[in-house]
Amino acid sequence: MQLSTGSHCVFNLKAHLIFVVAYRRKVISSTILERLKEIFADLCQRDQVRFLECSGEEDHVHLLISYPPTICLSNPVRKLKTISSLKIRQEFFNQIRRMLWGKRFWTKSYCVISVGDGATTAIIERYIKNHRLN
Repeated sequence: MQLSTGSHCVFNLKAHLIFVVAYRRKVISSTILERLKEIFADLCQRDQVRFLECSGEEDHVHLLISYPPTICLSNPVRKLKTISSLKIRQEFFNQIRRMLWGKRFWTKSYCVISVGDGATTAIIERYIKNHRLN
């Protein structure tokens, strides 16, 4: 497990994010996916978030990010969705206009799943429960 350090903490926070295209439309081509990766990587770098991985299918993407505890996760998520939506709609308008309308590329919601390095929730619960003073 690789730990990062802040001014007053040591941490390893990772999140698996899933963004779904509005109306589950199948508009993400390999070209759009590559562009999304570039956009996400650039936005993460600006926001003290580490972009670790990204992949997807025609109607959704998966991202793996690492972030410091000083960041409220909903803030970078909002930026990732808003700016990527704007750029994709601008750059690929002719390709997606028949499938999507309005100003939305992503659904309003998203999925976030915390990611650990090897220890399951049950293992951590057991460790905390059994970690007592002698």
